[in-house]
Amino acid sequence: MKAVALTLLAAALLSGCVNNQSPTGRGQTLLFSDAQMQQMGAQSFETMKQSEKISQNKAQTDYVNCIAERIVAVLPDQSQQWDVVLFESDQVNAFALPGGHIGVYTGLLNVAADQDQLATVMGHEVAHVLAQHGNEQVSRAQLTGLGMQVADAAIGASGVANKDLYMAALGLGANVGIILPFGRSQESEADIVGLELMAKAGFNPAKSITLWQNMAKAGGVQGASYCLRIHLIVIVSKTYKRHKIK
Repeated sequence: MKAVALTLLAAALLSGCVNNQSPTGRGQTLLFSDAQMQQMGAQSFETMKQSEKISQNKAQTDYVNCIAERIVAVLPDQSQQWDVVLFESDQVNAFALPGGHIGVYTGLLNVAADQDQLATVMGHEVAHVLAQHGNEQVSRAQLTGLGMQVADAAIGASGVANKDLYMAALGLGANVGIILPFGRSQESEADIVGLELMAKAGFNPAKSITLWQNMAKAGGVQGASYCLRIHLIVIVSKTYKRHKIK
């Protein structure tokens, strides 16, 4: 009975999902509404602001805000207000959250040597939000957790002797790509969309090559990822050479 109940619950959950298409044409299963994702983003950003030190360097903050404003200005939804915060940290990173939130760490400013390089990272992070990668990931995580419960109940009910083996296989499948922060396809998609955004905003996507070279030297990009990103940059740079680069 437990297996049947869980299976019915899984079917009900799936019936309520939204089959979406990403900006590059990938199929996505989205279980959460825009309002729910915005709430998650707002709560997460508030937690970050309470737990992380916010930079008081006005010049750097204005610099980051200026780049963010240019990227946000070319987004499809102009009704969304974006909140940008510069955090005081050696981390070479940035992030964007559903609901219009962007966080940049001061450590990134030591690696992104100019506005084009910083726009590469910020465009990439905003692209994750635009492509609803956060919704996609939390949806997959929820389905993975429910799926493992269903499999556990079904295997137990059927009396399969190698239950641990089946559960290990399910766990391996989850670890390989379902519940990681962002998968390779999502990162590649964010690279493509992010480069398009920065080009439309008047930044030079070709300068992204130097950014990823700097990131690789800083230990933030693995070899395969670096090569793929350089390839994408070349393609997008050629495609968007008609844009006026400021």
